[in-house]
Amino acid sequence: MSTGDASPSAPARTSALTANTTPGRDRGSLGDRIGRKVNPVARKGILLATHNRPISAFVRRHGLRLGARQFVAGTNLDEVVVNLRRLNGMGMRTNTTILGEALRDRAAVERVVDQYIVVLDRIAAESLQTNLAVKLTQLGLDVDEDFAYANVERIVRHAATHGNTVRIDMEESARVDATLRIYERLRDAGLDNTGTVFQSYLYRAADDLERLAPRRPSLRLVKGAYLEPPQIAYPRKTDIDDNYLRLAKRMFETNSFTAIATHDDRLIEELIRHAEAHDIPKDRYEFQMLYGIRPQLQQDLVRRGYRVLIATPFGPEWYFFYMRRLAERPANVLNLVRSVVRPS
Repeated sequence: MSTGDASPSAPARTSALTANTTPGRDRGSLGDRIGRKVNPVARKGILLATHNRPISAFVRRHGLRLGARQFVAGTNLDEVVVNLRRLNGMGMRTNTTILGEALRDRAAVERVVDQYIVVLDRIAAESLQTNLAVKLTQLGLDVDEDFAYANVERIVRHAATHGNTVRIDMEESARVDATLRIYERLRDAGLDNTGTVFQSYLYRAADDLERLAPRRPSLRLVKGAYLEPPQIAYPRKTDIDDNYLRLAKRMFETNSFTAIATHDDRLIEELIRHAEAHDIPKDRYEFQMLYGIRPQLQQDLVRRGYRVLIATPFGPEWYFFYMRRLAERPANVLNLVRSVVRPS
């Protein structure tokens, strides 16, 4: 879904990106360089293993005890509210989501929508600085696009009655078109209290950004956590990072609000320098991080006067979310194995 000129092919984009890489960039120590080569292989292995039945059964049975609670803020609403309140008290905003995805049963989807209405009411009752993030496959996208739209519209409209906002997460590349269509329909319906997410590993992201630019969107920028083929997504971390910086800098120009979702110090500091050099007000962007990952960095940014939001998910359907977190940091798998071999 490009606007204007046709998108160049994946190899052409890669060549152009390489040409724009800063000469003499510090590639890090030998250990760092080896890690950059090993981690993509480990990440692919973990994502492929996600659907392995014995592995799934083991992680579902032991995962919360052996590490998933680092990333999951509770298995029910009461538990997550405690953590949302604690994070707000530390000067950080939060979002929350009911973990789960890929629902194909209409009745199950409708129950999730009802649960989100309860969550929004609870956020308002507790006066929390918390908004929602939702996945369209949890709201019926794999059943029918109009069904998913009706469900997310109900949630967004209810959020508006509380002065709250809802961000639509981006999932696998095959669902990008439908996600953008639903976001545009919501905006066309006058619902401005919603945003969506862009993934910097996708070649198409720059074209999609130009498509949405006239709407002055609220966007979160992530690197991307799904397993995608090299015909669709940059396979190299350096290319993903370079595209992340290009997209973020363009978002500062096009967006009403930009959420910089990364734990990468180099990207954070580069974008802080860019924002300051271009007089971009601090209320037009924030740094978003995941619950349980780099809490010291989160607190340091707050002390420096930057807006920080912590993604704080909850619910019993945490398995796929947890496996993607392991894939992002394969070293966490070793920690899980050590816990099994030498339980505390």
